Amino acid sequence: MASLVKDLIEAGIHYGHRSSAWNPKMQAYIYAKKNGIHIVDVRETVKGLLLAKKFITKTVASGKDVLFVGTKRQARPAVKQVEAEHMPYVIERWLGGTLTNFRTIRSRLKRLEELESLMGGSEWENYSKKMASQLTRERKKIDRNLGGIRTMDRLPGAVVVVDVTREVNALREAAKLGIPTVCLIDTDSDPDLADLPIPGNDDAMRAIDLVIKQLLEAVKEGKSARAQKSEGKDQVSPTAPTPRRRSSRAKFRADEESDEAGDESAEAAPQPEATEPAAPPAPAVEAPAPDAPPAEPADLPKPGEIFEQLNVEKDRKEQSEKPADG
Repeated sequence: MASLVKDLIEAGIHYGHRSSAWNPKMQAYIYAKKNGIHIVDVRETVKGLLLAKKFITKTVASGKDVLFVGTKRQARPAVKQVEAEHMPYVIERWLGGTLTNFRTIRSRLKRLEELESLMGGSEWENYSKKMASQLTRERKKIDRNLGGIRTMDRLPGAVVVVDVTREVNALREAAKLGIPTVCLIDTDSDPDLADLPIPGNDDAMRAIDLVIKQLLEAVKEGKSARAQKSEGKDQVSPTAPTPRRRSSRAKFRADEESDEAGDESAEAAPQPEATEPAAPPAPAVEAPAPDAPPAEPADLPKPGEIFEQLNVEKDRKEQSEKPADG
């Protein structure tokens, strides 16, 4: 836990915007103000990150995908990494209706597949130069805007967003469809737009990359849990063979024989003796409480102690690199 906090601090996750451009709703996530810049409380960042990882693990384990959205220049390289885990992503532009008008988006992806199959066929050489250029331009445009969600054949189970101010249209569509959102929010953002906010710097490339990598670890854990569930379903116990269906006449004869046998056994059976009353049933055991949010780590240092430790290490490094007077 301490190493994670140190990595977050070194990545600049605690640097916010200028105090003049802050959103008052972010007051609970701000630690202090220094040189006109707000400092994000790293403890709140770690809490939000732990909650987000736990939620994403459950979402992926249930068989749903997670859509990552980051169209700003600093977030594109980090969000592009989710392609290795076969998760959908949007890094170029959020098209209006990507979630609310998903049927039309799927039709455009089918058009992309048609163009790719056309270009790979033998009939492509018969097209004129103008028509080939037009179709190539259309394919590149569709692939640029929708290439990251080609594998998304249904609505995602969650949406991860970097910079809620820039991706407000994506958040509105997710809220309209009831899709939960996990957002990296800065001091100038509105935390009410996010279901699971992760307060931190959404402009630093290293900070965004570190947060996305942590969320990808949760995706991997969810996939492993999903694989274990599928293996358990495959190992089903063999079912017993179903008995042959008897005719109505055979069933009637069997019922008569069972009734006669029951009468004879009732006459030969001795009368039961009086027994003591049975003990009252045991009280019902209460169900365990639902999973509570992760408690605050006990070994997590305070932000002030972290900053002082980093400053001391920086001074020692500068003194060791300073050449000796001679």
